[in-house]
Amino acid sequence: MGSPAVLGAHRPLEEVDVQVSGPAALTAPALAHLRSLGAGVPETPAARTGPARFTATGGVLGEVTAYTAWADVLPEADAADEATVQAATGMMHVHGRRDGAPRGLAVDYAATCASVLTVQGLLAALLGRARGGGGATDFATGADRAALLTISQYAAAANTPEAEAVTPAPGGPPFTAACGTRFELEALDPAPWARFWRTLGAPEEAIRAGWPAFQFRYATACAPLPEALHHTARAVSWTRIREAAASSGAEVCALHTLAGRAAEAAPAAAPWTLAALSGAGTPPASGSLFSGSLSPGALPLSGLTVLEAGRRVQAPLAAHLLGLLGADVVRIEPPGGDPLRGMPPCAAGVSARWLALNRGKRAVEIDIKSAAGQGELRELAAGADVFLHNWAPGKAEQFGLGAGHLAPVNPRLVYAYTSGWAGRLPDAPMGTDFMVQARTAVGEAARPADEPPVPSLMTLIDVLGGLVGTEAVLAGLLLRERSGRGVRVESSLLGAAETLTAPAVRRAAAGQNPRRPAGFRRPWATADGWLAPSDESSPMAHAESARLRELPSDQAVAALREQGGSATAVTTDLGALPEDPRLRGALTRDSHGSLVVPSPWRFA
Repeated sequence: MGSPAVLGAHRPLEEVDVQVSGPAALTAPALAHLRSLGAGVPETPAARTGPARFTATGGVLGEVTAYTAWADVLPEADAADEATVQAATGMMHVHGRRDGAPRGLAVDYAATCASVLTVQGLLAALLGRARGGGGATDFATGADRAALLTISQYAAAANTPEAEAVTPAPGGPPFTAACGTRFELEALDPAPWARFWRTLGAPEEAIRAGWPAFQFRYATACAPLPEALHHTARAVSWTRIREAAASSGAEVCALHTLAGRAAEAAPAAAPWTLAALSGAGTPPASGSLFSGSLSPGALPLSGLTVLEAGRRVQAPLAAHLLGLLGADVVRIEPPGGDPLRGMPPCAAGVSARWLALNRGKRAVEIDIKSAAGQGELRELAAGADVFLHNWAPGKAEQFGLGAGHLAPVNPRLVYAYTSGWAGRLPDAPMGTDFMVQARTAVGEAARPADEPPVPSLMTLIDVLGGLVGTEAVLAGLLLRERSGRGVRVESSLLGAAETLTAPAVRRAAAGQNPRRPAGFRRPWATADGWLAPSDESSPMAHAESARLRELPSDQAVAALREQGGSATAVTTDLGALPEDPRLRGALTRDSHGSLVVPSPWRFA
């Protein structure tokens, strides 16, 4: 049976040089990832404005150019920087639901996602060239496209005729213990939730009423919990809370700090690892896995097959993006189908959120807990190019479906595991979005200095983790094409969180204040809504705030622009996005009538 062996000098972008120009916010995360993949990237002074340009030259792979702008769908005047992109796309609205008003993320989330999408595009285009695609390849992406992708589930849900299972309203974790320790709680089923709160003496009515809001917080980005639960937590010690979690099957995690993260061991250089599948057996006699030539105009992954056995967001989103790049995605679902297909609200009987992540995939129902089902999946893996999953640690090996089990079946397989912690934090809590946010200080980085650290209830890390997972798979596919060997790749939510918080952690390590100043990216109220100035125009908006408050949003935006500032109106109704003139018809509908955001890339 084959086992993973860490690749030494063989990285997918070795002998590839990348010339880069553009603003640091749009280039810095991409530069770090490109260097980790082996590319030669010179130090280039960052420009303050304009789009970013990445030109990759790889000998026989030819030349590929990527253009990454703030605005690729939106008008440039409405997407001048991170703040205005967050405002116009609805990201401020989703992040602010727990507060009851739009709030800007103090981290450069849209730009970071766009930067990862840029690396994905470069890897995919170079893979297309390696597979026989002819001609120079150019593509474009934008922070606005990235932002729309990140809120696609929320936008799809808001544009269906059905109502949410739980009416969105302000509120949510974290909770606070008697000593002041702020903490996140995780319980994936109602039984541990109820046992935890009963152990602490919470009222039964509050326990029952709180579960639906808590359960659906991943979907709604808010959790209007009964105040009695917060009161119960504030009445007991942190020690008692941890004991209650341990005895109930729930998990708790205190909110960590950026200074604490800076003091920990240095994070990994990249949010993923690549390893060769060694000791593999003979390739299958039929159904050659070698991809051959691409037809003119084909997408880079056309002709490749991806098997996906994923739940929730991370792995399904990664596979969804591979499908947008041309792969045939086959989704492995349990007998009876994925129960999340029926998660409200639905469009033509199918969950709008599920469609946002799984549209266009084929599905095969397999009982992976049975010997027969495991054999069936191995047969499918024998003819696939990628096997992708996000099962709990150890489950793949328990089922006989680990990388070492599948390497003899398919020596050229790219085996991809999108995990929570990548085994790097042995004392880590459950690897879910909000627990990772708590452990990695995302809650502190995402809020300005005058707000208490609070993890966002927008699934920041699940989504970015999915993007990083796609990046890892593409790196594995390109390395396979160049080396002729199968590759095991692992990405993690931890790696995604480290990518997002890297600038803040660096500031903390340098002894600087890691948090953004008071009021950072906080929209200004107008007579009929909200206005978001660009970061550079925020002082101007502050000076004019009294006058802006008396004007309708469109007039307030015009007033700031007349003075040389940049601003846009804040989207506060995702249901109105399809008619927003700023998006110029970029949003469409699928065959179920569910909303579809534009692809994150435009390939030439």
